[in-house]
Amino acid sequence: MTAAVVTADADDEAREVARLMRDHNVGSVVICDPGGAPAAMITDRDLATRIVASERDGAEPISDFVSTPLVTAEPVMPLEEAAALMVQHRVRRLPVVQGDQLLGIVTLDDIAVRTGDLDVAQRMTHQVIEGALPEFFFHERG
Repeated sequence: MTAAVVTADADDEAREVARLMRDHNVGSVVICDPGGAPAAMITDRDLATRIVASERDGAEPISDFVSTPLVTAEPVMPLEEAAALMVQHRVRRLPVVQGDQLLGIVTLDDIAVRTGDLDVAQRMTHQVIEGALPEFFFHERG
């Protein structure tokens, strides 16, 4: 897991969250509720498809565009269980939480590095994408 997680408040402007991603060189930001607990996630893909492609105003609150419910891992969760959660929920990132406290984040890249098996990470990525974009994989081509 990576301990440093970029976070933002639900009422932060979308463009400010995009700047956080750029400035911290990350592809996701965990959105926290008013009490500081992790509540949602926004990814660079969400920004591209839900804001830019939809020609929405970047001054709108990020809470209008987040992905919920937030799928999380626990700090004692085995790596295989975290990987299964990613595939099941079609996500590439899992915030690691204990109660209402954000401890870190685990990603498909983390799993690839930890296992040392690029093939495992590639298969998981394929399964996550296939689940998220079934029309791409299951339509007739020709």
